[in-house]
Formats: sequence, C-alpha cells, structure tokens
Amino acid sequence: MVKYEPLNIKGKRLDIPIFQGGMGVAVSRWLLAGSVAQEGGVGIISTAGLDRIVSKETGKEFNTYEAVAYEVARAKEFGDNGLIGVNIMVFLQKDRDSAARGAIAAGADFIISGAGIPLDLPTIKDPGDTALIPIVSSPRVLKIILEKWERLGCRPDAIVVEGPLAGGHLGFKLSELEKPENRLESLLRPIKDLARQHGNFPVIVAGGIYDKHDIQRLINLGADGVQMGTRFLATKESGASKAYKKAVVESKKDEIIVVRNSPCGFPFRTLSTSPVYQDLINNRGRNTCDKGYLLQRDNEGNNTVCLAKNNPKDYFCICNGLLNSVGYQTGQNLYTVGANAYRIKKILTVKELMNELKGLT
Repeated sequence: MVKYEPLNIKGKRLDIPIFQGGMGVAVSRWLLAGSVAQEGGVGIISTAGLDRIVSKETGKEFNTYEAVAYEVARAKEFGDNGLIGVNIMVFLQKDRDSAARGAIAAGADFIISGAGIPLDLPTIKDPGDTALIPIVSSPRVLKIILEKWERLGCRPDAIVVEGPLAGGHLGFKLSELEKPENRLESLLRPIKDLARQHGNFPVIVAGGIYDKHDIQRLINLGADGVQMGTRFLATKESGASKAYKKAVVESKKDEIIVVRNSPCGFPFRTLSTSPVYQDLINNRGRNTCDKGYLLQRDNEGNNTVCLAKNNPKDYFCICNGLLNSVGYQTGQNLYTVGANAYRIKKILTVKELMNELKGLT
C-alpha cells in the first residue's frame, strides 16, 4: 500500500492526497468528481463550457456562474460531502471570473487555476474557506505569482507543479519539453524550496503520473500529493464519449504528439488520430470556430480575437473539438491525453482505479 501522509490545505484534511485533474470540456464533471471524493480523493470539475453543457442537460438556461455552482453542489451531494474543487483556465477571459465566483458561492473546497498565470485570482472575490491553488511549470512562474500575491496580502494555499508530460496545454516552449531540467523530478526540488521560504505551503505534482509506483516515488522526492488526469479520463464515470475512451484504449505511443495549433498559443498534447487535427493538417477545415470561449481582448478592450477564428488554416477550434468529444454535439472530435495514455488498456470504474492507486489491488 502506498504510504500517504495526511495533508492539510486551508483546514481541509486529505488522507489520500490524490487530485483528479480538471479536464475540459465536460470530461471532469460532477459525476467523476463526486465519485473520486467518495473514494477519499479530491474531485475536480472543469469549468470550461459548463454553461452550454448544463443548459442542454437540464433544459434551462444557465450562465457560467450558475452552471459552476450547480456542478459543485451536485458533486458534493453525490460525493458524500467529500472534497470538491474546480479548475479554471486563465485563458478563458470572458468566463473565468464568473466561474470563480460561482465556485466560491457553492462552497468549493479548491480553485485550481492554470493555462496562463493566475495573477489576479485572489482579487476576484473573497475566497472564504475556498483554497486558491495556482498551477506553475517553473520556479520563475512561481516567483512571479508569489510577488504579486504577497503584495495583495496573501499567498497560495498550495500549488500544482505540472511537468511536460501532461495532457492538453503545456507551460513550456516546444524546444524546452525534452530538457532534463524541466522533468517533473527536476522541477520539484527548487519549487519545494521556494514553498518552504514562503509559508511552507503544499506542493502537488502533475504530468505523466500513471500508477502507485510513480506516486510513491514522487512523494519520496518531497511531493505532498499528486494530480492525475488521463487515468481518470479512462474511467466509466468520466464525461468523455465512448469514441474518446476507445481512442485512448487503442492509442499507440507514437500517436501521442505535441502540436503548436492550439488557439491558446501554448504547446498542446493530443492524439494525432483526433479528427480535428487530421482535418487541420489535411486542410479540410470542418471545425469552424463559433463558440467564443477563447476570445481575447482586442486593442479596444472587446473580446474579438481568437486564433482559431481568425486563422483557421493554422489553428484548430478547441471549443467545438472538445464539445464534440463529450457528446454535446456531433462533429469532429479532439482527443486530449497525457504522455502515458498508450499504457491504458481498459476502462475502469473510479473505485477500481482508486483502489489500484492506494495499493489495495
């Protein structure tokens, strides 16, 4: 059995410090998060696109604030009041503040925020009992956050260090992904030292963590807990479509690639077999951007700029690709995975996976 030390984050005790990753759009919803919480882990809900997902499911009109609050409440009820958090992408300029307010209002235990540097997260709303946890990919980024947050009179309640083997958006340049100094094990020590110097807040590690042996190794190196996405993607409770899960189970190592074509401007790990990516490289252009979640501000302060909308020949639409991949609509799918997805050979229940990670099976 893996030897876990109890972990406390802002007064919340974690006997099993395993965070299920917040995978959007709608892969990580209330059912997955609540199921993880039932098994003693931390369930995380992705806030991306929740307004559309919840509105379609309920037949009522939900905005982002209402949809996030709804999902957190359902997860907490289903998860026997276990620990539930949300993941908020900084890059989602139009919705990130509403998502944070909705999460805090619903009593979310954690807000985890990345895909950009969450410099203003503490100013959105008094978090109360909700812990604020930024995602970082280097000591440099952590220093930037600490300097800004400490000027605001606060510090992170914990941080997630995400290495270059994670799925989806990566906090590295393509040329940096293979450098030894950027391996998760190499990043952990200097970031842990910084955490000790600034209040000794917990350090959670993420990216390429596959099994209990990885967890134990990283804990032995000083990590306080782990965050895992792709393993939970491949569970019965995740929101991924049958086609998405099938693609993961059937994936080969050389089909897991990092591309430049995300409209967010970050390197992006996906399956080369994703229909969206195949359309892009074959110039079929069927994944038209029309949802607007990733719109950024123009020179006049209006949300009009999106690389997928303005330059569809070079960038794919993440919004539609991921909405398709959870069955919200029909169309070309985008399959986001971590570097070790090819090792997954079957779909498990959350209970089966958690028992494996605890060392009970």
